[in-house]
This record gives sequence, structure tokens and C-alpha cells, in this order.
Amino acid sequence: MRVLVTGATGVVGTEVVGRLGAVPHTRVARRAAEPSVIGWDMAAGPPPAALAGHWDVIVHAAADTRWTLRREEAVAANIDPLRAALALADRDTHLVHVSTAYVGGTRSAADLRGADFGGYRNGYEWSKAVCEEIARAEHRGPLTIVRPPLVVGRRDTGAISRFSGPYTLLQGLVSGLAAVVVGDPAGRAEISPVDEVADAVVDAALSAPPDAPRTEVVAGGAGSLRLGELLDVICDTLNECRAGHGRPPVERPPLVPAERWDRFFLPLAQRYLSPFQHRAVQLLAMFQSYTSMAEPFEPTRTVRDPAGVMATAVRHWAARRPRLALARPTPWTLLVP
Repeated sequence: MRVLVTGATGVVGTEVVGRLGAVPHTRVARRAAEPSVIGWDMAAGPPPAALAGHWDVIVHAAADTRWTLRREEAVAANIDPLRAALALADRDTHLVHVSTAYVGGTRSAADLRGADFGGYRNGYEWSKAVCEEIARAEHRGPLTIVRPPLVVGRRDTGAISRFSGPYTLLQGLVSGLAAVVVGDPAGRAEISPVDEVADAVVDAALSAPPDAPRTEVVAGGAGSLRLGELLDVICDTLNECRAGHGRPPVERPPLVPAERWDRFFLPLAQRYLSPFQHRAVQLLAMFQSYTSMAEPFEPTRTVRDPAGVMATAVRHWAARRPRLALARPTPWTLLVP
């Protein structure tokens, strides 16, 4: 079996490579950090000669997951690399494409972000939806799409190759920049440990190829956390870590419904907060759509005990980022004209 893994040094790709173990595989990344990784900017040039020939499986995990991508950036970062991966595939290649659960599910009208992204919340989500359409329409062989939610560290240790996405909220809490959290306290907040996402990918890659396109959704479903519960777990675990080092607790920030925030608080924030604080507010507000879902996803692979997963992820983050985790939060300051 000949297996290609793109995005092999990313959050999901790193876990996938570890689980492939002795299965022969080739790793590709935009930047080759070690000799065993083939460097290839998939949006900028042709594939290296070493990638020629038939592939039994292509695991396409390469992606830029930033929610701030502009449309043209999202095309170059996510859509063009998929097309490059498809050019390496033939009718006997099983393509295992890592997408995101947020291309599906239920969204409210408040989530929609205009014509730039076809009604999707941001450039990342839009580009992954387009990628799914392309894969289904253009790939001639077997196809499995794996849709994870927000990804955090491993279930057993909390380890993860890079702190991004939901970890921004942790930094906001201990710095004082997350003075409020915008969202519905009863809204669903779907998370998955990275190892269970990788398990779904590797199980698909090493199993018999499907006769028809298959979609795997990794999520908590009916057992997923509510936003208020997620925030309680994060704050309680952070404060447990801080107490062990003699640091005072961080306060749990109030939850402000999106409608109240947009109508009353955001205009005041734009007028009176410093530019840095305002930028932090904008960044944290991107979580709003992801933590206010009225209905959970319908998983094919269910994440159990998401509260325990989140607590373990927070402990690992605090152990690896002690200066941040133990910092004294700085209160917001207002710029009074």
C-alpha cells in the first residue's frame, strides 16, 4: 500500500502520521522541517518528482484553518492545494479528505457573513465547503470526507502539535482580554480530541474503499457541551492550575447574547476600547458562531465526555504555557475622549 499524507506537520496530520506507524507512507508539508518530509507549496508549483506514480490512498489534511482568511487567501490556501492533490490521484486512489463539521449543521441567519463567502461564516469554512463540492465532482475514485468540529488536545494527555483555534480563548481569559464571551449560554459547543479525529482518518485510509462517497462526522452530538458548561470547565481547570502555584483565580467572564452585544456593547467597544483591545474583541467574537449552535451535529463517531477532554486540554496548555496560564489578568481600560 502506498499512502500520501499532505499537511503532515499540521495538527491533524501529525496525529495521522503517528497512527499510520509501520504502514509505508510519504509525508508532504509546505515547509519540510526534517529530511523525511517532502516540501511542497501545493498552491504554487508542480509536485516534486518523488510524488509521481500511483497512490493507493491520499490523506489530504493540508489546510489553513484561520478564520480571518480573505476569499482570495482561502482559495490559495485550501482550494488550490486540493486540486493539486487531485492531480496526483487516479480512479483507484482512495481520497480521504479532512474537512470541517461546520460546513454542515444548523446555522441561524445571524451567522451569515455576506456574499464574499456564500453565506458561510468565514473564508475557512467557505473554502472547505467548496473543497467538498470539488472532491465529489472531480475525483474519479473512492472518497471519504472526515468532518471534525473544533479540535483540542489528545484525550489522554491533552497534547497537540500547535495551540490554535479554541486555545485563543484560554489566552484571552488569563490576559484579561476576554472580559466578556459573546454567545448563547445554552448554545452547543462541539469539540473533539485530535487523536479521535486522526483515528477516523486512519480507519478510513486503511479500510476497504467505499463504493460511494462517505462522510464521517466526529462530534459530541446530543452529549456535546453547552457554551456555559464549556466556559465553566475552562475556568475551573485554569483556576485549579493557578491555585497549585499560589496564583489568584481568573474570573469567569459574563456571557452576553449576540443580539445584545451587537446592539449595545459593540458600538461602545468600538468607541472606547484601545485599538489592541478592540482587535482582541473582534478575534474572540469569531467564536460566537461556533459556540451558539441551537442544534448539535449528528455524529457518525461520537465524542464521549467532552468536559473531560476539555479539562485535559487546558491542563496540558497550562503546563506548556506557564507564563500565560499564571499571568495576572489586565483589566480593560477605556479611552475617554
